[in-house]
Amino acid sequence: MIPVTNRMAFLERRDRRLLRVAAVAGLVLAWEALGRSGLVRTVFLPPPLAVLAEGARMVAGGEIFGHLAASLVRILAGFALGALAGIAAGIALGFFQTAEAVGTPILNALFPIPKIALLPLLILWLGIEEKSKIAVIALGVFFPMAINTYTGVRHVDPVLVRAAVSLGAGRRGVIRKVIIPGALPMIFAGFKLGAGTALLLLVAAEIINAKRGLGAMINSAGDLMQTTKLMVGLVVLSLLGLASAWGLAALERLLIPWKDL
Repeated sequence: MIPVTNRMAFLERRDRRLLRVAAVAGLVLAWEALGRSGLVRTVFLPPPLAVLAEGARMVAGGEIFGHLAASLVRILAGFALGALAGIAAGIALGFFQTAEAVGTPILNALFPIPKIALLPLLILWLGIEEKSKIAVIALGVFFPMAINTYTGVRHVDPVLVRAAVSLGAGRRGVIRKVIIPGALPMIFAGFKLGAGTALLLLVAAEIINAKRGLGAMINSAGDLMQTTKLMVGLVVLSLLGLASAWGLAALERLLIPWKDL
């Protein structure tokens, strides 16, 4: 027999999913009605069915896959580099007093700088090809990961740390068995922020000298007034955002099952 609390939690999750589906469906229907009403010219806002037809044409011709593959390579590489570096920096800042004293002012000074403003400098250092694009995405992911990990480490219960030390755990053991598990909720909050930031920076980076990629496709379609194709690119970006949010939420439930208890 399913416990009452588990059954209620399942019903709440189901209701939230239904609300999300209804909200998305309502938005698409309103968009279609506006596009068909004649109040807005279709060259400025093509209706969803036209966007769907253009997307199907691009899928059938294989055009979308080249752009999507190029963007996925950049965003996955940049996200992985930024997330790993951010987690390492956050743990160091939160666990070691010397690292906190030296690194926190630097982090606070660099965080407010818009990362896209660093792209010209990265191009100068790394060239205009892939390295600079991946680097700007990695930088955008690094800061939310470092700050959230640092916050999570600082909020780990010190009683647990002292208990681990009293049981003979060294620094590595404390970090691996106490600090990282305790900081996981904040680390996943950083993942979610970093994923959104990575998508924003991906488009901005691909506008500059990229022949392939969703950002390059959107930029080219805008220059040629191919609004329907441009909307296909925006829809694909939205789907990538949804996929990353759902994937991270599923991974969070798997790795932190106690969070919702």
